[in-house]
Amino acid sequence: MDLGRGDEVRVRALENLGVLDTGPEERFDRLTGLARRLFGVASAAVTLIDRDRLYFKSNDGAQLLDGPRSGAFCDQTIRRPETLVVEDMRTDARFADNPLVTGDPHVRFYAGHPLTAPGGHRVGALCLIHDRPRTFTPEERVLLEELADWAEQELTRSAELEQAALVQRGLLPRRPPRIAGYDVAGVCLPSRAVGGDFLDWYPTQDGGLAVTLGDVMGKGMGAALVMAMVRTAMRSTGRLHAPADALRQAAGALHEDLEETSTLVTLCHAVLRPDDDMVRYADAGHGLMLLVRADGSVHRDVRGDLPLGVLPGVDWHEAKVALGPGDVVLAFSDGLLDLYPGTLPHALDEIATTVRAGGEAADVVDRFADRAHRAELLDDDVTVMAIRRLP
Repeated sequence: MDLGRGDEVRVRALENLGVLDTGPEERFDRLTGLARRLFGVASAAVTLIDRDRLYFKSNDGAQLLDGPRSGAFCDQTIRRPETLVVEDMRTDARFADNPLVTGDPHVRFYAGHPLTAPGGHRVGALCLIHDRPRTFTPEERVLLEELADWAEQELTRSAELEQAALVQRGLLPRRPPRIAGYDVAGVCLPSRAVGGDFLDWYPTQDGGLAVTLGDVMGKGMGAALVMAMVRTAMRSTGRLHAPADALRQAAGALHEDLEETSTLVTLCHAVLRPDDDMVRYADAGHGLMLLVRADGSVHRDVRGDLPLGVLPGVDWHEAKVALGPGDVVLAFSDGLLDLYPGTLPHALDEIATTVRAGGEAADVVDRFADRAHRAELLDDDVTVMAIRRLP
C-alpha cells in the first residue's frame, strides 16, 4: 500500500519506537486486560500499523491475528485524531463487507483511539472489539482516551529506553586496553534495556591502568542514571589518585546525591602497575573479586568496607596483590552468581573452574557471557572483568 511520503515518515516514527515484532510485553498486556474488563468486550488490543500490515502488540480476550493493513479496522482509526466508534459494523459501509464482520469472528462492535508517536504521527490504536452491537457512552469515550494516553506513554518509554541503552553502551569501554605484559577484557550485560552495573578502564597519570567495576542498587533507568554519575566521579579522581584516595574523593562528591535518592553503590576500584606487577585496590562493599593463580589455587579477599552512599566521611582501605605469570584477577557483579544455582561457595568454585580453563582474558569473559546468554531470563545485570598477566 503506497500512501505517499507522509506515510513513510509515519512508518519511520513507528520503527523508531522499537516495538514492532518484539513479542508480547507485560506492560501492554496489563493495559489490554484492564480495558477488556472495564468495557466488558470480547477483546481489547494494542495494534500497530506499518506500511502494509496490522500488528497486534497485545491482545486480551478473543485472539486476533496479524494481517494486511488493507481492510483493517484500525487503519481507519489512524486516519483521524478522534476516537472511532462503530456500534454495529453491519450498518457501516466501510466495514459491512469485511470478512471479519461477515464471517468469523463476526465482529459487530468496534471502538478505537489512535496512538501517536513522538512528533504526532498516528502509528496504531487501542481498540475494543465485541461480537454483539452495543452503545458507547461519552463517559466510555473519555475512559478509552485515558487508557490510550497510558499506551502512548508506554510506547514513548520504549523509545526513550532504547536511546538510553545506546547512550549507556557508549559509556562502556570500546576496546581492550593495551598494557605491557597483560591482557584485559570485560563485558556488561544489563537485565533490562538499561542497567545499574558498569565497568571502566583508563590509563593513570603514572603509566598504570585504572579499572573500576560497580553495581548500583536497583535496576532500570534510575540505576542507569546513577551509574553514569558514579562513572564520571570515579574517572575524575581515578586518573590522579591511588585507589583508596580516589574512592574517598568520589564518594565525597557523590554522597549528597546518593543520600537524596536513597541509593547505595558497591564498587571495586583497582590500579595495575606493570612496572612491579602489582594490583592495588580498594573495595567499597563489593567483595566479588577472585585471584586465580596459574597453579590453580584461588584466593578471595573477603574484607570489604562500606558501599558508597551509606555514611559521609568513610575511609576505604587499600590492599595489594602481586600477579605472577599466568595469574588472573576476576571481578564481577552479583548477577553472575545468579547463573550458578546453589550456595555461594559452590558458585565461586564454578566461577574459578571457568577461569582455570585458561585462554586470554577475552576467552574467560566470553565463557561467562555465553552462560548469561543461555539463561532464559537475567534477574540481575551481569558484569565481568578479567585481568591476566601473560605467561
